[in-house]
Amino acid sequence: MQIFITGGSGYIGRSTIRALTGHGIAVTALARSEHAARIVSALGATPVAGALTDTDVLREAARRADGVIHLGVDYAEGTADVDRAAAEALQDGAGSGPYVHTGGVWVYGDTDGVVDEDSPLSPPRITAWRLENEKRVLARATTGERPVVVMPGLVYGHSGGLAQSFFVEPGRTAGAVPCIGDGSNHWALVHVDDIAELYVLALNAPAGSVYAGVGGQNLPLADVTRALSHAAGCPDRIESLTIEEAVRRMGPIAEAFALDQQFSGARAHRELGWTPTRLDALAELAQG
Repeated sequence: MQIFITGGSGYIGRSTIRALTGHGIAVTALARSEHAARIVSALGATPVAGALTDTDVLREAARRADGVIHLGVDYAEGTADVDRAAAEALQDGAGSGPYVHTGGVWVYGDTDGVVDEDSPLSPPRITAWRLENEKRVLARATTGERPVVVMPGLVYGHSGGLAQSFFVEPGRTAGAVPCIGDGSNHWALVHVDDIAELYVLALNAPAGSVYAGVGGQNLPLADVTRALSHAAGCPDRIESLTIEEAVRRMGPIAEAFALDQQFSGARAHRELGWTPTRLDALAELAQG
């Protein structure tokens, strides 16, 4: 079996390539630069030169593969349009083969306790564009295709991810890690290696399925930022920010960090046998 992956040189992509090859699956990976090509090659994948805007390249690479995992995102101007066109090209190429599309649990907004994939949608502005694109992706299940959407929680592990970029690194510079509000809101966390395993399993999921990629660790932001302060070298030094201050400092992603979200990953466990094994987020986050 051979899988074509976009975003393979990125944070989640690198772990996903490792997971795929660990299962004996051959991987081809989109690479928009020589640097990206070297990264995916070192992981055992065959690079395919191109960018997410190269829809002919995407379509042909997907056609040659037995399935597709779409992880790449172009955060330049026109993100939604680029993602929509890329997804359409990849699905055209994949045909009746599995196509796994990346979403994110942020589109659900604040949750009232622990919820699942059937919860109402209420996205912050930074992820609102995903709703229409995912609707289009899943609609192709009615035509005999096999779209699946994986929606990761807040991904951490191996000293990477958004927590590292927006909390640990600024904390090292400022001598205190930022915390938005009083820290009582929850983050639905998942380890990068666990979410990578879910992407592999999703290749065999029923067409039209949606899975929350969360590891069952719904932790208060206050606890998370305290752990991150140790990773930043400023133990227990926390700087409280209002949402307005956080947006000025971090940009609109701060609105997503301020969400109060608790999620269950029971559907992926029940239908795919996905069993996250990295379940001590605070200890790993504290190590950096």
